[in-house]
Amino acid sequence: MTYEFTTLPPSRLVLALTRAGEALARLDERIARSPIKNGFLERQDFGDAVSSLWVDGELVHMEDLVLHDARMDIRSPTNEIVNAHRILRSRRLIYNNFPQWPFTDQGLNLLRGKGWVQEPDETSTVAELNPEQEQDAEKDTGDEALSDELAEMDALLARSSATLDDVIHNAAAKSPVNDLLLPEPEIDEDAVLRQWRDLVDSCKDHPPLLQAAIILDAWGEMQVLERSPWLGRQLAAALLRANGFAHLPALNIGIRTIPRERRRSRQQGERLCAILDGINEAAQLGMKEHDRLLNGKSRMERRLVGRRSNSRLPDLIELVLAKPVVSTSMIVKALGTTPQGAVGLANQLELREMTGRGRFRAWGIL
Repeated sequence: MTYEFTTLPPSRLVLALTRAGEALARLDERIARSPIKNGFLERQDFGDAVSSLWVDGELVHMEDLVLHDARMDIRSPTNEIVNAHRILRSRRLIYNNFPQWPFTDQGLNLLRGKGWVQEPDETSTVAELNPEQEQDAEKDTGDEALSDELAEMDALLARSSATLDDVIHNAAAKSPVNDLLLPEPEIDEDAVLRQWRDLVDSCKDHPPLLQAAIILDAWGEMQVLERSPWLGRQLAAALLRANGFAHLPALNIGIRTIPRERRRSRQQGERLCAILDGINEAAQLGMKEHDRLLNGKSRMERRLVGRRSNSRLPDLIELVLAKPVVSTSMIVKALGTTPQGAVGLANQLELREMTGRGRFRAWGIL
């Protein structure tokens, strides 16, 4: 599937481009000079991961994602939480590498889950046994009889499994239902991805915001990676960062506010305007969140007046600003206190309790 960018009337895009550019520039300037820059960006990563799944029609609670990221799940993680954490890790990979890294072969392969790990050579492993391993092997010769019996049992189980598989396969092949099913056409994802990358190269003369909107719209229309629709939005944000236009913006937070009818419109111009309006909304919501965190930080810092120099409250303030939710176990791990001490510190800052349960308590900033 190919994607063609048609020349649109300037009146349709100029206003959307101007508003999105101004809002994103204001947010980026505010973040660059902010005392809570790192905490704000980390919070944006969590919010973008949750919003990305929302755009794709799945729901994940922020609290569950934060606890899963800290490896402190209170229940078995669902498939949605695993996907959200994959998006979160992808954003961290993009941010921690040089700006053009996501568009390199290595970066794209790693982001799409095709990073490879060199497997050890079995022959070299056997040949490089040290003397201690050889002595251990000699000691195990007495167990050869038992090993032979176990090998016979394994062979019997393997033959039984193969027989059952043949029976099931033959029954499925004779089923009349299979004759009515049409096989799905195989899509060469690598070829589609190459076409998308060619489109990215051909858009380099456009303004950065328009480039991001075009490659994001093309990602959905070309169905580059059907199992990873979220990756296109992360690459659009990475393109804005690569062009020096902004930090890695959380585009999904704004895109989720745009009605689905506009995002999936049949008209290319309407889809592009919807993406640009989503970028504008993401910047506006980011500035509101930044102001809220700054107010919360100043309010909590008033609690530090008259405290000892070795108080753990400043460390807890940094943790609360960086995480949307903090639990007792997270405070204990980060600050090295006891569970009772963690609860006492949270009460001193007058944090908002998120759970209301005695066995599991978590807090967030007001």
